[in-house]
Amino acid sequence: MTNTIAIAIPARYGSTRFPGKPLVEIAGESMLSRVVQLARKAAEGRGNVAVFVCTEDDRIAAHAAEIGVECIMTPDSCENGSERVLAALKAREADEPDFVINLQGDAPFTPLSVLNAMLDGFEEHPYAQVITPVHRLSWADLDRLRTSKKTTPFSGTTAVVNNEGYAMWFSKNILPAIRKEEKMREESGVSPVYQHMGLYGFRLSILRNFCSLQPGIYETLEGLEQLRMIENGIQITAIEVEGEEGVIQSGIDTPEDVARVEAMLGQSNG
Repeated sequence: MTNTIAIAIPARYGSTRFPGKPLVEIAGESMLSRVVQLARKAAEGRGNVAVFVCTEDDRIAAHAAEIGVECIMTPDSCENGSERVLAALKAREADEPDFVINLQGDAPFTPLSVLNAMLDGFEEHPYAQVITPVHRLSWADLDRLRTSKKTTPFSGTTAVVNNEGYAMWFSKNILPAIRKEEKMREESGVSPVYQHMGLYGFRLSILRNFCSLQPGIYETLEGLEQLRMIENGIQITAIEVEGEEGVIQSGIDTPEDVARVEAMLGQSNG
């Protein structure tokens, strides 16, 4: 039997740093509309994938109605996107999916290929608990990550993956340390470092379990909720995807990010 999948888009109006962020326009189109279009493209031709938005604000719900996407109202008390997705699934008047992908409403430039890889991953790993994408960094991208960490040490997350494809660890430090790096650079165009892309797909029972757990020690230290899963024995299947150099970063956190991506879009269309 084919597993059913939902792509849930948590879109919170009340962001502290950027209120109303899902409604902001990027080159004439709202951020939420861009994310919904991305989800719909990934769902095309897959009869087992539903797409919906979940929010705490009537303004976002009204915009969702304008662009013709299902929207579920959720409590303002939800502490993160995972809790909002779970609350929406409880309130939604539809059969519960086997798996749910949490596609953040502020990630309009998530590569379509990555979202498709997530959907394919659930078909290829029907018993997976959690799926998340990682990609091997080129040496040039690793150098850029090292440079950015000199000024913003908590930007960028790396992952360590075992031979069976399960994530062993995630960190804001660059893992692993690399001996004989110069020789490795001569032998290969890619580094041994995996960067994590902050996108998650959960088996529904695992999402319920995860949301019931308290933050763990290492999650608190690193600020990475996926460490709560590892600390509690939840297996995370790491799906390796291709990472293109110089693409727009997926997350938009500030008005300055909007200006940056509009400039990049202008250059790409020029």
